[in-house]
Amino acid sequence: MLLTVRERLLLQSILPREGDFLTLKVLRNLQGDLSFTEEEIALYKFVQKDGTVTWDDKAGQSKEIELGKKADEIIVSALTELNNKKKLRAEHFDLYVKFVQPEEK
Repeated sequence: MLLTVRERLLLQSILPREGDFLTLKVLRNLQGDLSFTEEEIALYKFVQKDGTVTWDDKAGQSKEIELGKKADEIIVSALTELNNKKKLRAEHFDLYVKFVQPEEK
């Protein structure tokens, strides 16, 4: 799936921190896939200040991330849980549409 810098950062922030062994194994791989290489860090010129991360919007921002079925389920579950608890924020909207309601699955 093609994900932007923003989507990758947002996904990392909503992934569960605990679960069963299989979930943790998939999460470990997923977090690695969503993280940024040294080349990307230099390209995007990330700056973290006062709890906010900014980057150079002019750089190409999308990366193809291969998501297995379990990783997709974990992401859908996290977004659905936020929605059910009414804790979904505006910045999650595009991710929710992309993962939970892509062309009304």
